[in-house]
Amino acid sequence: MAENHPKLPCTAAFLLTLFSLISSLAALEPNTFSRHLSPSSLGLKKKEKLSHLHFYFHDIVAGENATAVRVAKAKTTTDTSPFGAVAVIDDPLTVSPDIGSKMVGKAQGIYALTSKTEASLLMAYNFAFMEGKYNGSSLGVMGRNPVFSAVREMPVIGGSGVFRFARGYAEARTHAFDLKTGNAVVEYNVYVFHY
Repeated sequence: MAENHPKLPCTAAFLLTLFSLISSLAALEPNTFSRHLSPSSLGLKKKEKLSHLHFYFHDIVAGENATAVRVAKAKTTTDTSPFGAVAVIDDPLTVSPDIGSKMVGKAQGIYALTSKTEASLLMAYNFAFMEGKYNGSSLGVMGRNPVFSAVREMPVIGGSGVFRFARGYAEARTHAFDLKTGNAVVEYNVYVFHY
């Protein structure tokens, strides 16, 4: 016959209470990974501004002074099917379509040919500004660019400096494209909210 242990329910209750207490204390420890902040602690008490930036992007893929360089390609990449090619860019941004006009910054990042059926790029780059009140600030852009569409829209996903916490979009329009060299001049209108 089984013995009756009157102390067993008390032991189980004690262990359950102890476990509950330890769990509660663990929840009280400070979380070193994240914390809640007041937006004003980061200078975000100012009213948001909407800015419009207009400039020209010079993508130079041919010649001694190339600003876009292919750094990778797939085994299937060819001149007629560039799918899988990846380029790194350091393209000048100027105030007019003339490459000799005033430079206001550079587009620095990468683009990859991501479509088998059309000339479409995944672009991930920063507009790094070096002129006027935006000197030292940047905007991050990442999105799809179907290059033969009249107007392409890509999201602005953030920024630094004056553009900290930025959001908006960039419109790209091809101003000139040289079929022989692949060099292009692209007009950009960027609309961005920032503090």
